[in-house]
Amino acid sequence: MQIAAAKPVDAYVMLGGRIKTCWFNADAPLLPEHVYRADVSPDGSKVQITIHKKIALGRAGAPTYAIDFNQQGGYTIVTTQNRGMTPKLAAKMQFDIDRWKRGETNCSKQIPKAVTASAPAPR
Repeated sequence: MQIAAAKPVDAYVMLGGRIKTCWFNADAPLLPEHVYRADVSPDGSKVQITIHKKIALGRAGAPTYAIDFNQQGGYTIVTTQNRGMTPKLAAKMQFDIDRWKRGETNCSKQIPKAVTASAPAPR
C-alpha cells in the first residue's frame, strides 16, 4: 500500500510510533515476547522495521516480521514480510498496519475475521 506525499522516514515515524505504542506498550502488549528494531538509511529514503523474538536479557533474536518503507516517486510503498509469526498473529499485525496507513490511530484489540496473512516465508 502507498502513503501519499510521505517520505519513507516520515511514514516510519507515523507507523513506528503506532507499532511501539500498540504492540509494545507496558500494560497489554500484543508482542510481549518480541523486540522492535529499526534501520534507517542515512538519507531517509529506505527504512526497515524488524520484529525479533526476544532472547536472554531482552536482546533481539531471530527476526519474525519485517516492514519495509521505500520511496517510489512521491509515495512511500510499505510492504511486510512474515518471517516467523503465526498466520493469525501476522494477520492481526497486517490488519493494524493497514488501518494506520489509512489514518486510524487507535490500538484496536480487534482480530480480523479471516486470516489472510501468509505463513512465514521460507528461509
